[in-house]
Amino acid sequence: MRVTPCQAALAGAISLNLLLLYCVWRGPGGSPPSCRPPRSVPGITVLLRDFEDFENDLAGTARSFASLPVPVLVTAETAPYPPVPLPPGVGLFLLRPEADRPPPLAHPELRIQTRHVALVPDGTRAAPGLLERMREALEDEAGDTRLVAAPVGSVPLRCLDLRLEPRAWTARYGPGTQGFCRAVEGPVVLLLRTRDLFALPFPLTRPVPTALFIQAAFHGWGLRLMTAAFPAARRPPVSPHSRWKAENLAETRRRQLMRDLGVKREVLADGRERWYGCSKETARCFGTVHARTPQYLLTGRWTPPCCLRALRETAQHVVAMLEAAGIRYWLEGGSLLGAVRLGDIIPWDYDVDLGIYREDIGKCRWLAAAAAGEPVEDPQGFLWEKAAEGDFYRVHYSRSNRLHVDLWPFYPRGGVMTKDMWLGHPQDVEFPESFLRPRVPMAFAGFTAMAPNNARGFLELKFGPGAIENPEYPNPDVRRLGQD
Repeated sequence: MRVTPCQAALAGAISLNLLLLYCVWRGPGGSPPSCRPPRSVPGITVLLRDFEDFENDLAGTARSFASLPVPVLVTAETAPYPPVPLPPGVGLFLLRPEADRPPPLAHPELRIQTRHVALVPDGTRAAPGLLERMREALEDEAGDTRLVAAPVGSVPLRCLDLRLEPRAWTARYGPGTQGFCRAVEGPVVLLLRTRDLFALPFPLTRPVPTALFIQAAFHGWGLRLMTAAFPAARRPPVSPHSRWKAENLAETRRRQLMRDLGVKREVLADGRERWYGCSKETARCFGTVHARTPQYLLTGRWTPPCCLRALRETAQHVVAMLEAAGIRYWLEGGSLLGAVRLGDIIPWDYDVDLGIYREDIGKCRWLAAAAAGEPVEDPQGFLWEKAAEGDFYRVHYSRSNRLHVDLWPFYPRGGVMTKDMWLGHPQDVEFPESFLRPRVPMAFAGFTAMAPNNARGFLELKFGPGAIENPEYPNPDVRRLGQD
């Protein structure tokens, strides 16, 4: 095919324009920008992340590691204040954007060109050759090992197992073995591949070791523990005020980290528990429930453990008040199902249901006040009120936290227990009073409550045959148990 002079001129003009655009994009004397991380090169970048502004050894730590042939990068939300004189060649990367300057790079990994990165705590001193040995140990490992840990100072690290129970919002620690660790306890330098670090959703969140251990456990990564240690700096004693500030900041950061990671309870290796969810002074962990399906079920999780704890406490308190007042009550609906199956609240339930005899309401001062339309808070901080949805009552964990026990008033009519308001739930039906004559004790949520005398017959009347043996979510049309 012959090319006409006009076509040749047009092609030349297009080529010239492309060349001009490339030159403008490249910039004078510069290199073209890249939207991808630079190709990694052998080596280790030292990241200094865990330090406090008000009292630190950042300059000493940076100076010590800058003496090695490795890049050193200080990473913080904002520049340290008071200002820290960093040694020449030590970089400072700020994570938090500010109004008067361009935002930081969206991806910190663009500043790191080495294949490995070591996260070094404040007050650590370099040990010649140890970072390289850690890197060699990582590359020599087979299987799922993605982190190598080395202690700082003379105290050896404690090797821990770490099991995550995402559906229960729980991180559970236990004793580990030298050949199998998921976490460690003590000051630690952590080394991993740069690509692994920045594949995590929270790569530089503090406290760094805890954040990495939990995220690594989500991925099933293992941890190799070194016996050789980095020296710790000799530092003057911390003042009481600085210790108080550091402890408060550490607690605040840990709580924020657990919120980010979806952990509401840590079970420590010694059996102690740390709680990060709701309390009597806060709102509950989930909002208004629609179609009998709380939001957490749609994400494949069950009721947060802090909410279950509050429900148990509320149920035990309400039962004690009802029994002290002589009110006849019984476990109803899903709460009776939980008692029969587990002796506890169903792990995805979001309230507790009790039936009561309507004629007994006046025996309890708190219930009588609620029936008169006056919400009332008892001395233990539980709030009693008439439900806005109709003719039944609710006892909330507190004014702030609306986890609750529902009290359903029934009355006998011709040997059948009935009530004046029905919500249209499948289990919301009349039943023979003979189920309550007599009522029987049953273990439930850490105490003993009263229940119908034939729990299976009662439940199959309300939920259908096989209700005990075939658990299901409250509204299978929205979410089924088998979908998880």
